[in-house]
Amino acid sequence: MDINVKLGVIGCGNMGASILSSVHKNNFINSDNVFIYDLNSQTAMALNKKFNFRVLNSIEEVVKKSDILLVAVKPFVFDDVFQEIKKYYDNNLILSILAGVKIEKYVKLIPNIKVIRIMPNTPALVLEGMSAICYNDKVNSCDVDFAYSLMQNCGKVVKTDEDKMDIITALSGSGPAFYFKIINDFALSASKLGLNYSDALLLSAQTALGSAKLILNSDKDIKTLIKNVTTPKGCTEVGNLVLENSDISEVLDKVINDTAKRAHELG
Repeated sequence: MDINVKLGVIGCGNMGASILSSVHKNNFINSDNVFIYDLNSQTAMALNKKFNFRVLNSIEEVVKKSDILLVAVKPFVFDDVFQEIKKYYDNNLILSILAGVKIEKYVKLIPNIKVIRIMPNTPALVLEGMSAICYNDKVNSCDVDFAYSLMQNCGKVVKTDEDKMDIITALSGSGPAFYFKIINDFALSASKLGLNYSDALLLSAQTALGSAKLILNSDKDIKTLIKNVTTPKGCTEVGNLVLENSDISEVLDKVINDTAKRAHELG
């Protein structure tokens, strides 16, 4: 991968900063060739101070100086940002993390646009992100390889079709917030029984991390992994019965369905 490629980043919020942090940690692109812009200049300057990326003063400057643009803004400012990009667009590859915004919307505004949609998540900040990418027919294999490699700096990546992106947005894009809630609820329950909360949170979070790694690294299916933890008439079996007799599966199903529906509405 050419580390001398010029990458422009529009939007330096949590997700944009997470990706930039991963790019810097892995020396994926020379810092001098990363141009950043945010409406909040203090946000951009903070990243400049931390990683020595070059802060620019307008979207115009970013588009004109960059081969590839990573657009990391909120979906509701799509029109404002892309109307500005359109004025100066010159065959730049566009990487967009705007949740729910469909490729056809980009093409309608800029007919010749090369666009790759990316659905990342915030664990990219600790190099454990999960990303999905899809793209339009103007994009070539080198463009796809760049986007794939960029997001590999943050964790794992899958290529997908656009009609799956709303589901992926719900599952992995929004997913960290849902797991944070579950991990914290377990910790709070343990603290109510007398465990120090900070110890309980560590125990809960590390158990979640270890369980996830075991799923990814084991050749056993989920039912077998559950069985391996469960002793007949033992502690785990009691907890399993609570879960099986509850409506937790229906609740979690609704979480994903409602979140995917909202992602679709954003487009």
